[in-house]
Amino acid sequence: MSLTRFALRFAAPAPQVEQYERYLFIGPHPDDVEIGAGATAAKLAAAGKQITFLICTDGRYGLENAPAGTAPEELIELRKAEALASAQALGVNDVRFLGFSDGGFYDFEDLVKGVARIIGEVQPQLILAPDPDVSSECHVDHRRVGEAAKRLAFFAPFSEIMAQYGAAPAPVQALAFYMTARPNRFVRTRGLLDRQLSAILCHRTQFPPESEAYKSVTLYLKLRSADFGLRSLKGQTEGFRVLGKTHMHCLPEAGR
Repeated sequence: MSLTRFALRFAAPAPQVEQYERYLFIGPHPDDVEIGAGATAAKLAAAGKQITFLICTDGRYGLENAPAGTAPEELIELRKAEALASAQALGVNDVRFLGFSDGGFYDFEDLVKGVARIIGEVQPQLILAPDPDVSSECHVDHRRVGEAAKRLAFFAPFSEIMAQYGAAPAPVQALAFYMTARPNRFVRTRGLLDRQLSAILCHRTQFPPESEAYKSVTLYLKLRSADFGLRSLKGQTEGFRVLGKTHMHCLPEAGR
């Protein structure tokens, strides 16, 4: 570890995820928020925080585990209903949909404008999104949504810049990446894994209860929770790569 990075840990520590009142969880598809940060969302909602889920794409091509004969246009409505039920299972009642096509069939700048509009409406202090810098991530929607979150988390407080996106400014203070390989903040989620898994089960077109897909995600989340718990000495946890305003600009040491 370099001397600069070591000093930053004390001079500019990453913000704590739970310190805010208003949160925007951004998911590329229905079910991504639940898999990446569902236990944390449930904990924050139970604490009375203001939570909004934003689902960017319609999930129309998630047909692998959907009932045989389901058409993409039919799946759109099924997945929307599943997302609403899943959010409610986590205690979240505010769910927004941008409706872009699954699979990256949209213009990135349109995605940025759509996310900016919701940021202006919701006025979050913390934005959570998938980490676009994970080297193994191959899904274009995950990468694009993470990149949109990176751009807007920094620009959100600037009224003139947000106006260019047709959006109001917002007091965003930090950005937290879920589905990350480099967590620097951990949220203790003891007792919430079952609730997270119940929420995932609401996405029945993707995770039928007896399917290998559901068994696999269950095993993965249990292992991840234990792994992050060992790293943080907090028991069951979810991990995030958190950037405060200090870390977002001209501070490359914060990126590792």
